[in-house]
Amino acid sequence: MKFYEKIQKLRREKGLSQEKLADIMGVSRQSVAKWEAGNNYPEVDKLIELSNMFGVSIDKLVKDIEDECSKKETKELNGIDENIISFLCRAKKSTYAGYGKETQPSRPNSHDLIYCEDNLKYIDTYLGSERFIGEEAIWIDSNPFWAMNYSGRVMDEAFSGSFLKEALSAVPKDNPYRGPMVYQKGDYKYHCIVNGDFEWFKGYEEIYFNDRKIYECRFHGGVIS
Repeated sequence: MKFYEKIQKLRREKGLSQEKLADIMGVSRQSVAKWEAGNNYPEVDKLIELSNMFGVSIDKLVKDIEDECSKKETKELNGIDENIISFLCRAKKSTYAGYGKETQPSRPNSHDLIYCEDNLKYIDTYLGSERFIGEEAIWIDSNPFWAMNYSGRVMDEAFSGSFLKEALSAVPKDNPYRGPMVYQKGDYKYHCIVNGDFEWFKGYEEIYFNDRKIYECRFHGGVIS
């Protein structure tokens, strides 16, 4: 079951019209209609509100329900890639998130960070600063295996690069893309939502300072064949 199908089902089970749900969520009816048509996706703060309202975890709310055959294939893939995923988490913690030293730029004014273990190589390369675009990738025996593209922006002067790195350093193995689903310290709160799995995924992360969104980043990627 897709996200838009779940929202429609949960709304009807609660006996709510689109207008009533929109009023509760503080959005327009058109926004709810777009969610249920699969044409748009709620911001993370709205996903959290929906999760609380319907009593469903954010993870279950946003992830597709796959058939048994797909589950088996995903389980086998994740089993094969368990060491790769562990390597990816270590690489992330040792490079940008861990204040790792940059290497020689591969392109004019690019920022490049490299981490290697035996036959595995990880490279993170990005352009820009407050507005940025980049790519993370893994090679096995010099063959590209997995990659993730990302683009984001700083939206407010309250942004803290050290808080972002702290959140990214908490990257979990069951969600090895950016940071954990929720990470909070003081007035800063980090959210990360991912749809899909290691083989094929897309996601969104954001940081709030108090009730003000100050940073956002979108990412997508998967296994390369």
